[in-house]
Amino acid sequence: MTIPPILRGYRRIMFARLVTNGLAQAALAIGTAWLVREIFDSFLTVEHPIIDTHVVWLIIGVVTTAASISWLRMMERIDAERMGQHYTAEIRILLYDCLSFLTPRTLQKRSRGGVSLRFVGDMTSLRRWVSMGLARITVAGVSTISALLMLSIINWQLSLTVTVSLLLGTWFTYLFGKRMRAAALESRRRLSNLAANVNEKVTSIAVVQVFGQVDREREHIVRQGKYLQDSMVARAKVAGQILGATEFSVAITSATTLLAGVFAVAAGTASVGAVIAAISIVGILLPPLRDLGRIQEYWHGASIARERIKEFIDSPSLITTTANAPDLVVSAGRLKFDSVSVIGGLHQLSGTVEPGTVVAIVGPNGAGKSTLLLLAARLIDPQEGKVMLDGQNLAEHNLDSVRRAIGMVGHDLPLLRGTIERNLRYRWRKAPNKEVARVRKLCGINELLAQFPEGDKTRVTEGGLNLSVGQRQRIALARALLGNPALLLLDEADANLDKQASKVIDRILAEHKNTVLMVTHQLNHIMAADVIWFLEAGRLIETGTPAELLTGNGPTAQFFGINNQSVAI
Repeated sequence: MTIPPILRGYRRIMFARLVTNGLAQAALAIGTAWLVREIFDSFLTVEHPIIDTHVVWLIIGVVTTAASISWLRMMERIDAERMGQHYTAEIRILLYDCLSFLTPRTLQKRSRGGVSLRFVGDMTSLRRWVSMGLARITVAGVSTISALLMLSIINWQLSLTVTVSLLLGTWFTYLFGKRMRAAALESRRRLSNLAANVNEKVTSIAVVQVFGQVDREREHIVRQGKYLQDSMVARAKVAGQILGATEFSVAITSATTLLAGVFAVAAGTASVGAVIAAISIVGILLPPLRDLGRIQEYWHGASIARERIKEFIDSPSLITTTANAPDLVVSAGRLKFDSVSVIGGLHQLSGTVEPGTVVAIVGPNGAGKSTLLLLAARLIDPQEGKVMLDGQNLAEHNLDSVRRAIGMVGHDLPLLRGTIERNLRYRWRKAPNKEVARVRKLCGINELLAQFPEGDKTRVTEGGLNLSVGQRQRIALARALLGNPALLLLDEADANLDKQASKVIDRILAEHKNTVLMVTHQLNHIMAADVIWFLEAGRLIETGTPAELLTGNGPTAQFFGINNQSVAI
């Protein structure tokens, strides 16, 4: 993925409108100058000046051009905002597309606050540059250059004076560029640190409370806030210096124009009306030029934001997609791992899950059990080997069709904000009521809903933290089972469950007719499986039925501390 250019498609139209706007402002500035010169020369060339019809029309013309310039600047702001919003909307979707291809484990390496900053803070920086920086410099640049060219026709000495003054002022403000970038980088880093810390405390405030660290964490946030405050003040200091330099440039330009005009009148090379006209042009152009003092701030903020966005979208995706890949067509539900390897997870693992069987995947921590389920769900693709479902390589088929064939429950798949009904239907929003009723019955959702006055309209907080572990897991199971997926993946879905929720797992294992892969440490659920796969160090060490493995002397029985006399199958 690459960051799209600013001037593309609809934004080119907006940019063309801005250029046209700048030209129109320059024309009106020249028109105003001409009208002002006519008014002054009309009064100064007669012995007893009077306000006749000609002068009245000139005054009306000045008022009209002033109103027109005001309208053009209003339209400039609107078009600039449209261009900025359109660009950030495209970048935001690009970020989301990148996010959708990152595995939960990859995202766990990043702070939530830092990721959120990409979607909010960085978008604001980009929008400001496009709508308030690029747009402003485009209009102001076009109008200024055009007006100066026209002014040179009126009086080239005055035009030269204004041009030199503006160039010197621009160069002077440019000298602050490196300092502004350093200040912007530091303030952004401090903001990211604070956002990450606050986000973590929001999700784990119970840990802070239980272990009595409220005051220490408060001091941490105060300290981070002080660092952020200092960095923002330092940034504002540089921005203020640039603004001061811009104001100095504006004042010098006005003063030099006036002085040059005085000398031109004294030398007889320009009329008083021409000088007043030049000053009026400068007066019209200078207000927009004052905004240019903030352009460096906007530019450096946007430049840093683009670098961080580029870094994010360049995050290695563990999934490869092919355009126009065929849909996966599932029939029986036979799952085969063909010499699959994942760096740091699995090593040349091969095994086949027969259709309609329940496979319990067991082994020590770090054995690669969850990685195996991630491969089956195609949340990652293997570095070597293939994952086949009904003889079809998952990596060669349309990702959406693969996900439709698979339902999954795990600790990396929390409930979402919204109602219980939204979470239940999340896998299939338009599922028939009959299908929803089936999974509600299978997962004991009706009994759960009876506990809430609002039933399935009950609101679920982020992660479902307002529900018990058992309640969350029953809803997650129902969500995964909606549509009767050909392959059901349970990643320790039975961990820390109460008796009622554990019975739901028992019922699912007994009644679900399709293929099930289940990572579990619960012996009763292991014994309910058709086959056990014992993994260790990323390799499939032992396979067999519970009767074979739990009553023998192999690694599975040793892992559970079972001898051939201690368990009844």
